[in-house]
Amino acid sequence: MDLVAYIKPKFWDHVDKTSGPGRQRFDFRKIWQLMVFLSLIVALVPLVVLAVVDYRVTRSATESEILLRTARLVSNTRRSVDNFLAERKAALAFVNMNEQFDALTAPGHLDWVLKSLKKSFGGFVDLGVINDLGIQVSYAGPYDLHGMDYSKTSGFKEVVEKGGFISDVFRGFRDVPHMVIAVKHDVPGGRFYVLRATLDTARFNALLSGVEIGGEGDAFVINEGQTLQTQSRFHGNVLDRINLPVPAYSDRSQVEVIHTKEGEPLILGYAYIPHSPFILMIVKHKAHLMASWRHGRNQIIVFLSISVVAILLVLLGGITYLVNQIYVTEQHRVAAMQKAEYANKLASLGRLSAGVAHEINNPLAIINEKAGLIKDLFALSEDYEKDEKLMGLIDAVLKSVERCSGITRRLLNFARHSEAEIKQVDLKQIVQEVLGFMEKEAEYRSIHLDVHFDEDVPEIESDPGQLQQIFLNLISNAFAAVQEEGRLDVTGRMVGKKCVEILFTDDGYGIPEEDLERIFEPFYSTKTSKGGTGLGLSITYRLIQELGGTIGVNSRVGIGTTFTVRLPVHATRWPGEVKGCEQEGMGGL
Repeated sequence: MDLVAYIKPKFWDHVDKTSGPGRQRFDFRKIWQLMVFLSLIVALVPLVVLAVVDYRVTRSATESEILLRTARLVSNTRRSVDNFLAERKAALAFVNMNEQFDALTAPGHLDWVLKSLKKSFGGFVDLGVINDLGIQVSYAGPYDLHGMDYSKTSGFKEVVEKGGFISDVFRGFRDVPHMVIAVKHDVPGGRFYVLRATLDTARFNALLSGVEIGGEGDAFVINEGQTLQTQSRFHGNVLDRINLPVPAYSDRSQVEVIHTKEGEPLILGYAYIPHSPFILMIVKHKAHLMASWRHGRNQIIVFLSISVVAILLVLLGGITYLVNQIYVTEQHRVAAMQKAEYANKLASLGRLSAGVAHEINNPLAIINEKAGLIKDLFALSEDYEKDEKLMGLIDAVLKSVERCSGITRRLLNFARHSEAEIKQVDLKQIVQEVLGFMEKEAEYRSIHLDVHFDEDVPEIESDPGQLQQIFLNLISNAFAAVQEEGRLDVTGRMVGKKCVEILFTDDGYGIPEEDLERIFEPFYSTKTSKGGTGLGLSITYRLIQELGGTIGVNSRVGIGTTFTVRLPVHATRWPGEVKGCEQEGMGGL
């Protein structure tokens, strides 16, 4: 038996073909489906809604927390970079305010100033004084840049116009990445000079490399031309172009989600550094930052899945059990209704049979009397008495009348038993009486009947009326199963000392194995399309149990079926008494 057939409830394939008061009042499959549907909605919808809400709320909260932390990190780093540049610019302005042009251009003095700046602030590489013509008139540092002309450079023009200048990182004359801070100082007479300092890019890089960034993040500075001004962990070296877009200008720190060409989401925090060409950028991998949330999400999915499976199992099992119980109860109700209807039909048929038998007996008695009188009259005449043909015809009439009388007596005996009446009965005789009802059908279909009872089979204490009904049901089923020129054998024998066994063996088409376990259930029939009610074997089973006996069946498709009835020799005297047949059981049947 496959798993589907094992777990399928009894009511699933039930089709009610009856009508009247015995008809089923419910469509059990629809009831089951409706209950499952409503229960699942009530149980699962709130659970799923809560899971979805929790999913969205936790994701939104996690993303908001990530963006907020990134915004704080950008703001703090921006202040650090801004302070780094502002301190060095302020240092140059302080030198301009406290030193005269002549002092700064005096031999050795500018070296002393550079040494002081390195000691106080750090990050300074060299220092130069440029006159109003753009010529560097004094220089302190590791390169030979004295007399260098800066008049044509954009930095010199900007410092002249704005009073100060912070350059991009560039290579310049020295062919080494560096950045420049320059401050203009006006002198009397409309003239001016510029104090120009080169800053160490390594110190600038160290400022960002120490920033703690999660999510496989990266902090770096670019200019508006997408050129790196500091070293980047994932996007290149200084003065390389990056693949990320330059964000729109904002006077505040900003955080947004962008996507790479491959579709990977990135958290981008940026800030424009005031009074400089620099844009601070902090980039984090969103997928890495959301790992803890995904772990929690996976736990929620696992919990939700387990909960849904548990709910499904409990609901399906519980609802199936309840509907199955309703189905069994309804089956019992229908069984009671149809048994009552069946019993009423049998009682009506019995009364009708008795009436018909009585009505037939009256003309039969007249025919018998008149035929006997005619025979007596003919016997008085020697001519008629010697006429063998005529006397044979009269004897045939009398024999036909006697046969009809026998049939009516059997009908009366069958109809007369309304209550159990325990008496000594000859089982072989009852079998032959029942077969008497089926003789014509057996002759018409050429069914071979064989009745054999062992000599040691005694009369038993039982109810002949119930035995007639039991044997009639079993023989009727056998006739329905066999084909023309089939065979039915009825065999009686003793089993031990307390039980008689009667076997009804036919060579019909047999009963499939999957139907054997259910053939004694009420209304279960393999012949519903041919008019079967499914009550015959159910009633037979009940009647045999009432008589203290047992019934079993052994069948093979295409070979035949054997019903084995065991009846106690001595009838039960009170309800619940157990006799030998029930104790011995049906063995290997």
